[in-house]
Amino acid sequence: MLALRLARGTHPLVLLRRLLVSAASAGVGFLLLCTLGHAVGHPGASVLRLLWCAVPLAATVHFAVAVARTDPSTRPRPGLSAVGLGPARLAAIAAASTAVTCTLGSAVALLVYLHLRGDITGLPFDGAAAGLLAADQPMPLAAALTLLAVLPVTASAAAGLTLRPRSARAAERSDPVHPEEPAATPSGLPWGCALIAVGLAVETYASRGASGSAFPMPGHPEGSPAGLLGGWALTALGLALAGPALAHFSGRLLQLARPGAARLLAGRVLMAEARRIGRPLGVVSAVASAAIAAAALYGDQAGAHPFGPLTGLGAALVMSCTVATLLTAVLESRHARAHTTAALLSLGTPAATLRAAAALRALALLAVFTPLTATIAEAAAFPLR
Repeated sequence: MLALRLARGTHPLVLLRRLLVSAASAGVGFLLLCTLGHAVGHPGASVLRLLWCAVPLAATVHFAVAVARTDPSTRPRPGLSAVGLGPARLAAIAAASTAVTCTLGSAVALLVYLHLRGDITGLPFDGAAAGLLAADQPMPLAAALTLLAVLPVTASAAAGLTLRPRSARAAERSDPVHPEEPAATPSGLPWGCALIAVGLAVETYASRGASGSAFPMPGHPEGSPAGLLGGWALTALGLALAGPALAHFSGRLLQLARPGAARLLAGRVLMAEARRIGRPLGVVSAVASAAIAAAALYGDQAGAHPFGPLTGLGAALVMSCTVATLLTAVLESRHARAHTTAALLSLGTPAATLRAAAALRALALLAVFTPLTATIAEAAAFPLR
């Protein structure tokens, strides 16, 4: 009840982010229900489809956690502890808000699914996808509710664990570093590179047993080798681990060769924010490399249509959620350095210098992550051709 009362007085931008989480949850719930409908008509042949649903589910959970981190109602404020709203209670409120938001999306997904099956009549497009959604088979309600509960439970648990109270030393390490202070280099680069190499090796090994000249997508008659999906997941995890170190390296590049004020400020800020924006940027790089590899595989095949409507929905969910998570992390970083920006402006720093520093940070990240994304996409697509 307290979470609902706090939602009434939130900023419209915060409500928009929550609505986006609900929309993504509705998309994932619809994919899960479609998988259930396929399993009813084809017993034992939908395990791979369920594995494909895990990718947009993970992207949606990641986005929901990012939105919960930037929610103003979950930030400690003076006086809240006196009324019993300490860090632990705020984390519980964030978990409850995330559960309500995702449950709303799951309920919308169930209504849309029943409407397109023809179970709910009297509205436009009722029964429009009866053949695709196996309307001739009864839908197991218990299984449907269980699948729809996976996302709210997972997202709320992840939000609660992310925002749980930490020790003073851990909180001190997680605070943003000021531009004048040196930032420690993130230590995830070796593990990230190792996971990327293992993921590419798994994809290469799995492609040896795949029939056809290209990677069959969900909905394709030949199905999709689970090893290829597992290899891509390892590659994505490796990029997420290596992302902070690569962002930190981008900040160091900006400060080479006697930098001026704008380059020095951009490099120091980028090094300080490497941990916050590096992981979502690495995930975006993994999704972009997968999209480039898929386009390269099927671009030269005339008449090939591996991307069905459900595949398109899943791909749209993954791409939109990862990009939205990155934008949310950028907004979080901007809020974290608001005091530093105000101090620089009060000291007479021109606003044009701050805008130039922001542009330099974006260019440095593009210069580092674009070649890496293209290289990984080419390496992933090569054994599948």
